[in-house]
Amino acid sequence: MGALEIRLGTWCLGLRNRSSGEWTEGTGRNGAQAWPPGVGVKDCLIILNQPGSLSCKNFWSLYSLECLEGKNDAATMRLNQNTMLLGKKVVLVPYTSEHVPRYHEWMKSEELQRLTASEPLTLEQEYAMQRSWQEDADKCTFIVLDAEKWQAQPGATEESCMVGDVNLFLTDLEDPTLGEIEVMIAEPSCRGKGLGTEAVLAMLSYVTRLGLTKFEAKIGQENEPSIRMFQKLHFEQVAASSVFQEVTLRLTVSESEHQWLLKQTSHVEEKPYRDESAEPC
Repeated sequence: MGALEIRLGTWCLGLRNRSSGEWTEGTGRNGAQAWPPGVGVKDCLIILNQPGSLSCKNFWSLYSLECLEGKNDAATMRLNQNTMLLGKKVVLVPYTSEHVPRYHEWMKSEELQRLTASEPLTLEQEYAMQRSWQEDADKCTFIVLDAEKWQAQPGATEESCMVGDVNLFLTDLEDPTLGEIEVMIAEPSCRGKGLGTEAVLAMLSYVTRLGLTKFEAKIGQENEPSIRMFQKLHFEQVAASSVFQEVTLRLTVSESEHQWLLKQTSHVEEKPYRDESAEPC
């Protein structure tokens, strides 16, 4: 990550020099303006700030400057809106409305509700949740497909190949380099086969290049397989909550960890999701 940091707010675009801390405030609404002179598009970390929401909370997300340039609507600048990640065991695709029915069936499971600390939703509520995840600026969400099934059956629907999801949330407004990651392999027959491991590695590699260097995973204390999986990925336990019955594991991506991560994901291909004429942001 370079020394420059860009912030896009509801009313202004600002440029901050991360060394001196000085801000150069922009003008216009939703970034509808020219970039400050001398800003290199490949050297910047974008932080999207949407103040004034009903919850009175600021939402943040990370974007490459290439995705932001020339666009006025922040909601269209999702990090992975047109990105597919192809691994050996899993294929990661954006969460769309066509995935909702299968996802809704999964979340009827009391076991998954307990493991994900989720409440059961109606199908209509699930569609509304999908739309909010698609628009929220503090999330990056992929649906996990079984790569073998998806590739072996040309024309198969993504819904028929779904096995889970992997998510990244920005949870600390004061530290945009910290993200919380979670993964769910919902199909019982697909657990214990390394799909969750590859999904997490692909997600980590995907967002690390945009400046995230610290990751946390909050896991129920009884979910020993998930705890062991994250520990194998170099996460270390840093906290335990008896109230919430969960442990917190953390990974700090040093240079050596980054090189290890790149090696583990060297086989993962990034491709446009559907419309190849769209920008793969």
